[in-house]
Amino acid sequence: MAYLTILSYPDPRLYRKAAPVQSVDDSVRALVRDMADTMYAARGVGLAATQVDVHKRVIVIDISEARDHLLTLINPVIVEKEGTQYSEEGCLSVPGVYDRVERAQRVKIQALGSTGESFELVAEQMLAVCIQHEMDHLEGKVFVDYLSRLKQARIRARMEKQLRKSVKTSAIHPPIF
Repeated sequence: MAYLTILSYPDPRLYRKAAPVQSVDDSVRALVRDMADTMYAARGVGLAATQVDVHKRVIVIDISEARDHLLTLINPVIVEKEGTQYSEEGCLSVPGVYDRVERAQRVKIQALGSTGESFELVAEQMLAVCIQHEMDHLEGKVFVDYLSRLKQARIRARMEKQLRKSVKTSAIHPPIF
């Protein structure tokens, strides 16, 4: 079990576009396992590789109640979108911040799974929102980018303040090994 460090907004690395995975090999499968471990430990429902500073087109999602239905999307592409829905979103890279975002109600995607098999998936409601949210990360976009400039500025200031506070606290209390 390996836990990866999740980048925090407004880290500029969150705005890097992810490159396609050339082949689904053991290193990609290890990345998927580490991302899943990280997502579950952070109590998230989705995580894109960009959020852990790996700029490959890899996503893990688990919206199940029991947290036992991991969905792996490698090189995902949305081939159809339908409808509109507004839902409250949060993000592991923007902890403690939630806001309403407009997304498609239904999406059809094509992707590779963790063994390299190609598949199509039709997703609606929360799963559709989660897929679109995580795919935005692969394009170098954070859900905050959908909000007004005023909200973006407030969130940025809040996150930067939290970062300064955590750096100051860690300087006072060095880590114990």
